[in-house]
Amino acid sequence: MHVVVAGQGYVGLPLALRAAEVGHRVVGYDVDPHRVEQIATGQSYVEDVASTRLRAALDSGAYSVTAEATALAGFDIAVVTVPTPLRDGVPDLSYIESCAHTLGAHLCPGATVVLESTTYPGTTEELMLPILEKASGLTAGADFHIGYSPERIDPGNTTWPFDKTPKVVSGIDAASLDAVMDFYDGLVETTVPVSGTRVAELTKLIENTFRHVNIALVNEIAMLARPLGVNVWEAIDAAATKPFGYLRFTPGPGVGGHCLPIDPSFLSWKVERAVGVPFRFVELANDVNNHMPDYVVRRLTEAFNTRRMAVRGSRVLLLGLAYKADTSDARESPSARVAELLLDLGAAVRGADPHVVDDIRTDARLIRVEATAEEIMASDAVVLLTDHAAFDYETILEHAPYVLDCRNRLSGANVDVL
Repeated sequence: MHVVVAGQGYVGLPLALRAAEVGHRVVGYDVDPHRVEQIATGQSYVEDVASTRLRAALDSGAYSVTAEATALAGFDIAVVTVPTPLRDGVPDLSYIESCAHTLGAHLCPGATVVLESTTYPGTTEELMLPILEKASGLTAGADFHIGYSPERIDPGNTTWPFDKTPKVVSGIDAASLDAVMDFYDGLVETTVPVSGTRVAELTKLIENTFRHVNIALVNEIAMLARPLGVNVWEAIDAAATKPFGYLRFTPGPGVGGHCLPIDPSFLSWKVERAVGVPFRFVELANDVNNHMPDYVVRRLTEAFNTRRMAVRGSRVLLLGLAYKADTSDARESPSARVAELLLDLGAAVRGADPHVVDDIRTDARLIRVEATAEEIMASDAVVLLTDHAAFDYETILEHAPYVLDCRNRLSGANVDVL
């Protein structure tokens, strides 16, 4: 089939390559010409997609990438994987709207459109469907199929890659569900059909809200355990020995990526707008997790005070700018907020991350360095924010005068854990 994957980011690129590898003719469509140019040269910026794999797909002719909408003509399946950010706490679905207008202009009878972007229940039927109908002059259900299948990409997770992760699928009617499921059955080992698109949309938000709330819980426990004189990490490890009724979550400097800082707020916004009541669990989790960078800076300030030093004028090395270990994904990373707070307090802040090469979200005042022994020795404090495997932890322990470890990777006389 002629498959279009709109959006060639962390979700769209792995999906497009998988579709090409199983035999479809795939066009990766993205409105960012810089991204298109990079992909077209065979250079992957997504850890889960090796450049060798990308080049093989390009060389085979099964996959191509473009910023030209004319290349979408005649598609059989189009999958929408565009961003859905928050703007001042309100879901911004403008990328979905724009993409739907573009796809609608090339929509033919018998084709199928699937939305994968995370959003609130009702988006597929209330927003995307009418745009497709108006732009194409066709009728959903009668002339074309439409459905929703939430993405479950977990960057850096080698245990559960795209094809091994069960895929929830839905459609606006039985024929649409069949078309959507038939497509994904060829890509993944297991598909999970549900009764409608609203159920599938809510499924994604439940998954991410579950993680968000539980991470907020252990973050707050970590802040309370310290004044109680309890090692929260030891307590969490002990709790994790329970073989039922418990899932292990760990504290950290905050949450990042698209899923946790943003997605639960889609549900909160929709609930308050539709039902007229606040979603208190999400609001509380947002409050706790959003203020974890402040807690990290407060802990560092206390450590400086204990050593009779001031934050102002000190030299601080931040290790890890990505939100997740062993990835380059710096979207909504709490490291950026920690750096900003320390810079505002007058510290000379340096950041080291072997994976994040060039990210526009990083404060321009932050000096990028490598985590060498010399750089570590020259720092007054080292803060481990993201525990990349590439960091030399023995060197950090040997040469850092003080370490605030937010990931419980180190132990020693010069180390405090979050």
